[in-house]
Order: sequence, then structure tokens, then C-alpha cells
Amino acid sequence: MKLLDSKTKNNVLQSMINILDKRREEIVAANKKDLDAFGEGDQAMRDRLVVNNAKVDDMIRSVKEVMDQEDPVGQTIEHRRLDTGLDITNKTAPFGTIMIIYESRPDVTIEAAVLAFKANNKIYLKGGKEANHSNRILEECWHEALQENGLEKDWIELLQMNRTETQEFLKNPPQHIDLVVPRGGEKLIAFVKEHSTGAVLVSGRGNNFLYVSKNANFDTAKRVMLNAKIDKISGCNALDKVLVDKNLPDFEKRVKELYDMFTENKVHIQVDDDIAKILPNEEKIPSEDTWYEEFLAMRIVLGAIDGNDAAMDKINKYSGGHSAVIITDDKKEAANFMEQVDSAAVYHNASTRFTDGGQMGVGAELAISTDKLHHRGPLGLKQLVTNKYYVLGEGHIRE
Repeated sequence: MKLLDSKTKNNVLQSMINILDKRREEIVAANKKDLDAFGEGDQAMRDRLVVNNAKVDDMIRSVKEVMDQEDPVGQTIEHRRLDTGLDITNKTAPFGTIMIIYESRPDVTIEAAVLAFKANNKIYLKGGKEANHSNRILEECWHEALQENGLEKDWIELLQMNRTETQEFLKNPPQHIDLVVPRGGEKLIAFVKEHSTGAVLVSGRGNNFLYVSKNANFDTAKRVMLNAKIDKISGCNALDKVLVDKNLPDFEKRVKELYDMFTENKVHIQVDDDIAKILPNEEKIPSEDTWYEEFLAMRIVLGAIDGNDAAMDKINKYSGGHSAVIITDDKKEAANFMEQVDSAAVYHNASTRFTDGGQMGVGAELAISTDKLHHRGPLGLKQLVTNKYYVLGEGHIRE
């Protein structure tokens, strides 16, 4: 795709803001068709599917935030003039073509597209069939905004494909795809990694852990873990596992406090062997696989652990590499935990719910990356570019 100037891109985004506001009733009505067809199944997925007036306002806000950000393309990363006389500048450049595959969440059709477009990338959007009506009208809005500013519709393209067709598209795309981002559960990620011929950036899998140190303020621990668990169960930044240090003062009493807190808030508790001795009537973890599992449900695992090293080892073995928390009043202990735990975001005395582009000051996000290449954490506007070296010479040859 050709490079567009910042004014043209921002004009498209301003048009999109106006169109979303003008067509909000149509958007909500289209979403109602999806909700009616979905029924009362998976509550986490249904929550992600909802588009109401407040959600349209959020979409408009996301577009405006990106419009107001500096154009990420053509920014100088580094410049040097060598003794040889070569003048070398390393600048940011578009990826080219991005594909995102996501489940439910029509707002991704806005957030992913606005980020890709402002960073001068073409984007293929492959939403789930459960959001078909919502995604189609949002694509119409994008096409209206593009054409209103004299641009082709193919900058932003919604793919209407079944699983088999998607598999074939990943293997043999009509044009080279520079980056594929699966945003969803483990099955979706595995499907994309198996079939894609392009680079895949893994995102979206949570399975987040919180460790209560023997040096924790327990009131802080309860407040943080409850927020991380129940604030939004459909979020990939929700909490799934709690590890309590056996050396915590009044250990048994504290475990019973957690039982009371979670049961009062209708969270289903599963326990390991050590916690089962304190809470004998609670369901035991069925298998080791549970430690690897992302729940996206009102469900929590309570486990006992013997000290920091054991906690860090367990988190690094089983977590999704998304977010991990230590609750402690010992800053040195917290710093060691944050250095040693291998997650995209590590927290000291704060909820995992902050692993979010908006909450971290990044703005709208394409996804939360758990990969180490090319970027980890929220994928915002600045992360949707690569780089290019501009080398200026005067007939230079290498001898």
C-alpha cells in the first residue's frame, strides 16, 4: 500500500467518528441480531459481543485517541554519519499487510483497523461468526469513511470465511501477509500457528497468577485479587490462580478468609492438596492441566506454596506469560519477583486488570502480546510499525 500523509489518514478517522455517531442506532440494531442468535450461552463471550450506546461511544473515543496521536511512520529512530561519508538513518516504516483473527468483540473491528490504518498498514479482519452482523456494518462504516476521502476500500477488509476457508487463506493468502495476530483462546492461537505461512504474533491468552508473600498486607491482597478476578471475567487480564505462601502468619485463618470472600462473590473455588486440608469440602483440582488453563469464568484456584522461589518457578511453568502479581510490603522481594517472573506485565500490589492499552497509557491496542518478538505487552500505535534503513552515499563502494 502506498504511503499516505498524516492529514489524509486523520481525515479518514474524523469521517469515521462522524459516521459511527450518525449510524449508532443501526450498529446497535445489527448487534441485537447477533445477541439474539447467540442466546444465553458462554457468558464471557456474550459479554464481549455486546454493543450498546456506551460501547459505540467507546469506539468513537478509540478512533479519536488514535487520530490525536503522532503519526508513527517515518519517525527517526537513529541517525549517524560514518567516517566513510555514508549518511545512515533508521526510520519507522509500515509492516505492510496485517491480519487479525478474533472471537466475538465487535469493538476489535474498530480498534484493530484504526491502529493498522494510522500506521499505514492494510488489514484483514477475521471476526467470529457470532459477531457477523455487527462486524459487517462496522466494515461498511470504514468503507464509507475511506471513500469519502478518495481512498480504496481495500485498506480495511472483513473476511467472511468458515474454518476451512480460513485455513486455506492462511496457507495461501492472495497477497503476502506480513503479520498475523490471533486474538483469543488457546484453540484459536494453536489453529493460526499451525496453518499460517506468515509471522504469527501470539496474544490474548491469560491464565494470570497472584502470589501472596509471607510479607503481604493481607487486606491489600484480598482487595487486589478480588478486583482481578471479578471485575471482568471475560478479560484476558483476569486472575485465575492464587498462590498463598505457607509461611504467611495465621496461614489457615487467611485461607478461610479467602474462601469467605470468594464464595460471597459467587466465585467457584478449586484447591490443591494443601489447601484441601483447610477447605476439605471444596473441589480439588482435577489434574495438572488445570494449572495451565485460562478460565474466563467465575472460577479461581487456591494453592499453597513454600516461599518466593517456588512461587516464581510455578508461575513461570504454568502461566500464559501475560500478567503476574506479587503482594508484599518488602520492596526488595517485589523487585526480585518482577525481574525473575517471565510475563509481559509484572505487578507489585496492583491488579492484573491494568494490563490494557488504555490503562497503561498506550491508548487503543491491537492486542496484548505475550510474544518476545517483536513487542511484548499492549500493541498500540507505535508498535504497529517496523523499521527501514535509509543509506545515502556519493558513489560509495565497499573495498
